[in-house]
Amino acid sequence: MRKLLIVAVLLLVLLGVFSRRHHAPLQPEPGVLAAEVPVQVDLDQGAQLQRGNTTLTTRAHFDITARVLSRKEYSSGADAELIPLDLALGWGRMSDSAVLAKIDISQSGRFYYWHVKAFPIPRREIETSSANMHMIPADADVKRQLDQVRPGQLVHIEGFLVDASRAGGWHWNTSLTRDDTGAGACELIYVERVDAAAP
Repeated sequence: MRKLLIVAVLLLVLLGVFSRRHHAPLQPEPGVLAAEVPVQVDLDQGAQLQRGNTTLTTRAHFDITARVLSRKEYSSGADAELIPLDLALGWGRMSDSAVLAKIDISQSGRFYYWHVKAFPIPRREIETSSANMHMIPADADVKRQLDQVRPGQLVHIEGFLVDASRAGGWHWNTSLTRDDTGAGACELIYVERVDAAAP
């Protein structure tokens, strides 16, 4: 019995090491990796998609190429089943390693946080050239691709901005602009395609 316990502990340690290496941040050379702003095409008549007991209403087609600033996985709760991953994404100068070296970035509780000692670029540019985005994988293959995304990597994501709702009044609406900040400023993306640049 003791041998089995030791083996189980060792396997858990090895799994943890593999997971950390698998998602270890990349360190690209200085320079803007994603020059273009996200492309959004608002929809007059959104379609409704059903994911378990959650209804997703498409609000806009969304296409973004950005650098992954940080990633945060969620594994417990009803929201985690719908949205297992948040990506903090940056474009423009918020995809430049020289700029990001002067910005501390973290994620917690479905929010993305940044802190600077001195601004390497204007505050408003940080706010409008980066965002925390909630990933809703369209299928198991997309989920596997999202699971492999690493901080520092350049990704191209296509899908739809969606509002989520459930019977009883629960709802979670997407942001429809990159100009907002704080609560309600995150995008909910129904992800249909993910392409990640090779490390």
